[in-house]
Amino acid sequence: MSDPIIQFDHFSFQYHAQSAPTLHDISLSIRKGEKVLICGPSGCGKSTLGHCINGLIPHSYRGESTGRVTVRGRSTAELNIFEISRTVGTVLQDTDGQFVGLTVAEDIAFALENDCVADPALHERVEKAAALVGVETHLSHAPGDLSGGQKQRVSLAGILVDDVEVLLFDEPLANLDPATGKAAIELIDEIQRETGAAVIIIEHRLEDVLHRHVDRVILMGEGRILADVTPDELLAGTLLQRSGIREPLYITALKYAGVRLTADQHPASLDTIRLSEDDKAAVRDWFRRTGAAPEPPDTPTLLQARDIRFAYSNGREALHGLSLTLREGEMSAVVGTNGAGKSTFCKLLCGFETQQAGTLSFAGEDMAALSIKERADRIGYVMQNPNQMISQTMIFDEVALGLRMRRIPEEQVRERVEATLKICGLWPFRNWPVSALSFGQKKRVTIAAILVLEPKLILLDEPTAGQDYRHYTEIMEFLLELNRRGVTVLMVTHDMHLMLEYARRAIVFSDGAVIADAKSAEVLTDGDVISRASLKETSLYALARLCGIEDGRGFVARFIDYEREAAHR
Repeated sequence: MSDPIIQFDHFSFQYHAQSAPTLHDISLSIRKGEKVLICGPSGCGKSTLGHCINGLIPHSYRGESTGRVTVRGRSTAELNIFEISRTVGTVLQDTDGQFVGLTVAEDIAFALENDCVADPALHERVEKAAALVGVETHLSHAPGDLSGGQKQRVSLAGILVDDVEVLLFDEPLANLDPATGKAAIELIDEIQRETGAAVIIIEHRLEDVLHRHVDRVILMGEGRILADVTPDELLAGTLLQRSGIREPLYITALKYAGVRLTADQHPASLDTIRLSEDDKAAVRDWFRRTGAAPEPPDTPTLLQARDIRFAYSNGREALHGLSLTLREGEMSAVVGTNGAGKSTFCKLLCGFETQQAGTLSFAGEDMAALSIKERADRIGYVMQNPNQMISQTMIFDEVALGLRMRRIPEEQVRERVEATLKICGLWPFRNWPVSALSFGQKKRVTIAAILVLEPKLILLDEPTAGQDYRHYTEIMEFLLELNRRGVTVLMVTHDMHLMLEYARRAIVFSDGAVIADAKSAEVLTDGDVISRASLKETSLYALARLCGIEDGRGFVARFIDYEREAAHR
């Protein structure tokens, strides 16, 4: 066995701004050619662990440490970031923050130019790296003009051009649609096999990462390593549930049916899982004896869009002929590929942009004459990027801002803010500055700042981005409770789990128009819609086929109804 390329020896770390260590006694080895997934709930220390691997700790983020971290046998404290980057290449969660070139070719060539690599070797290596990740036809494009998946490929090419031995991915699926996320995992797997590099993926979307083989899963909790095991061993146990990480849906379905899984059955993937005939019969029996939930009654129309057309100043038409209706008290999801027009539609509703044709009405009132402030009194909008919403230094003040601007008495402000902070899992941080939070924690702050205003319609653009399963559940259950009290909720999401679990209705966008409007279970079992909108077939449907259940759509719907009922027993 080869020597470790990354080694942690009883390493602990405490940020200067924190009162307690973030990492406790970490001992971990990663060898070249391994693919390792690091997962855990928000705040567990997984991002800090990544910062230690790529040298941001101790060189950019300061703090006190004990123990040792080595890269190729040398302490990261003795190396500088430039030296570490020759071994460890990092693809950030926010790829826009990683670009330095005006074109794709310039960005990929950046490391080579810093090394004074001369032509024609520079061009040859740039073209080779671009071809390796599939962006060779985009070399003259500006990085900002690319899709989320293409941006990620360019960032990866900029690392591969320097022949690094470790590829570190920080939440690579966070901003990608399901099909693009699936392709990203396939690309990472292909690159790892071709280069032989060690691959480290920091991600909480376990089922999506396990679309391709992973050697080990490092499960973290409260700054410690809770498990360092194979995916099969992890999925056969109960540690995931106890740690607040969402297990694959097919695993949950098997457990509902009473199937007891072992690591020997290889449950890490439906492609490898070995189910006995008794196991399959148990799933079929569970399906037969589980009843469907009653259909909710129709309610009055709240929002109606008729033949909406919108084009940006560069001439690109983002929406053409889009029509949809939302009813009072619905909890629905808007899904579709990146660039389908989902976020643009939200901007029109909030008044940030104005359509060139078509009408929008809210509770029967034409919205054309409503100002942004008047729309905000009716519609609360939580943006995808929390940094675009936050304006206050302290967390409490950020959540209280909207109430204070509406001149709510301070006693009521405190009462409502504190209640919302508790529900959103932010109460322990109420006196913290926003700058001390992770991306996922900042997301929860922006959601809290809107939820505290109690609007009639809440629009959420990727509400679960960067959230672990526990916080995801807390936020969504809070939204569900608001929904039960009559608040209409519309979520723009790439998260198929969220759509299945919480949205009875899915509105599917593709190329600026609605191509499907149906129950979530119907959408994720429709191959044509899945293909056109870059969605991903739910693993529940594949499990139904594996177990010989002909009504796969019914099985998916039955699972979701059962899980909703189980959550509120």
